[in-house]
Amino acid sequence: MTIDLSNGVTPTSTRVMNLSHFLTESARRLGDDIGFVWGTHTWSWARMEARSAAFAHALIHDFGVAKGDRILVQSANCNQMFEAMFACWRVGAIWVPANFRQSPDEIGWLAESAQARGLICGAAFADHAATCGDQVAFTVAIGQAEFAEDYEAIIARHEGQTPSPVAVQRDDPAWFFFTSGTTGRPKAAVLTHGQMAFVITNHLCDLMPGTGPDDASIVVAPLSHGAGVHQLAQVAHGVKTILPAGEKFDPAEIWALVEKWRVTNAFMVPTIIKLLVEHPSVDLHDRSSLRYVIYAGAPMYRADQVLAIEKLGPVLVQYFGLGEVTGNITVLPPVHHHTDDAAMRVGTCGFARTGMQVQIQNDKGEEVATGETGEIAVIGPAVFAGYFNNPDANAKNFRDGWFLTGDLGHMDAQGFVYLTGRASDMYISGGSNIYPREIEEKLLMHSAVSEAAVLGVPDPVWGEVGLAVCVPREGGTPDKTEILTWLEARISRYKLPREMVFWDEMPKSAYGKITKKMIRQELEARGQLPGTTA
Repeated sequence: MTIDLSNGVTPTSTRVMNLSHFLTESARRLGDDIGFVWGTHTWSWARMEARSAAFAHALIHDFGVAKGDRILVQSANCNQMFEAMFACWRVGAIWVPANFRQSPDEIGWLAESAQARGLICGAAFADHAATCGDQVAFTVAIGQAEFAEDYEAIIARHEGQTPSPVAVQRDDPAWFFFTSGTTGRPKAAVLTHGQMAFVITNHLCDLMPGTGPDDASIVVAPLSHGAGVHQLAQVAHGVKTILPAGEKFDPAEIWALVEKWRVTNAFMVPTIIKLLVEHPSVDLHDRSSLRYVIYAGAPMYRADQVLAIEKLGPVLVQYFGLGEVTGNITVLPPVHHHTDDAAMRVGTCGFARTGMQVQIQNDKGEEVATGETGEIAVIGPAVFAGYFNNPDANAKNFRDGWFLTGDLGHMDAQGFVYLTGRASDMYISGGSNIYPREIEEKLLMHSAVSEAAVLGVPDPVWGEVGLAVCVPREGGTPDKTEILTWLEARISRYKLPREMVFWDEMPKSAYGKITKKMIRQELEARGQLPGTTA
């Protein structure tokens, strides 16, 4: 029997759970259990819920915040920032966290771009608060500050108040996730309550199955972006969050906390894993509790993968994703990580996440053949609603329902995806397309090279040629001629960089990522980019 559902059936509701309910549910089940640790201070689940509810009451009654209002956040990691996120959602407001290392002018632009109604600002950022003053209706300070009332005083005034969560629909905005802006001004990707509920469920399913209240998760990156999404997944399953006491990244402190709190999972960018496993303190602490060390934000070079597996065991999990898809594109679980090249699909970022579809397309939107390079496109419930107030970006990045990532890659016959690099990183030399990642991977196999980045730079004969920026391994004395001769035997000659420079360290973003935009700016500042002088 065939049932025709083409007529007469309309959805009765698109209402979904308000994301603040993740915290409410964990507080209901786990009560006095520790939910959050920051240095020597701890907060129970019940206390976090009470504080978050009190701040939500203040947002409504002191500041007149209503559903749809945007709340900008300029703060280093802290418990207040974490609590305020759930408070904003409870009242239907949109969480707009900023990279706290940005300048006052950059934060002022974000306030204007997001049309922020309020600002939650760390006491150390008085200049940022001043820059945003004309853009926002109110400011709340985290810590004692002259520019606004302290968050703690507000909590004390509204202690015991628990407003009901605002009803939300599936497509109601919850989070403005600002892109890193590697090729221009950051864009606000609109993440919704329904989309984020899927993302969190998928993270727990694909990245860290079996995770629950007996687990602990450590934070080693700003909560404003990927780390915040990861910690939201922890709240959903009652997993305690461990926040290091110091603002500066300290490998010894991280490993000591892993041992003390029996940490089982962490989200990091590859650069941070590299720094952690190369630090002597890795061998001084018990790290046997680790089950999932999740890395994303950039591919991990093969040499770094091998060292991490040797040090930590079979715990690596890779995912590929963007803020616009909130990480939900591919996954490579621990079982697919090996130190033996013959046992691993070297260079892959994994296969499609549960409930998501990934395709490699040409510039006409057609799926390309297996093994052929094209742009990675994705559809599924994790794809964001679009860029806020940016129709041009929406038109450019969506095609026939597919979100176009801007990343190039290919797919093998089993559906494993291999990243070639950003479309914007590719350069053309003598008519040939060159993808820097392949060259960088080879350079990192050299015993004298610790980090490497290859950029296309102008050349009067070839149009563009490669310039390699390298960081030597500790104690190494690299020789440019020797390295280029060594590399020549391992890649096609037309891909060989024409120039190589050595720096003591790479410029990195606030999230520990090496970006070509920052490297190019540094090359210009040093006068090492062709056509420039210092």
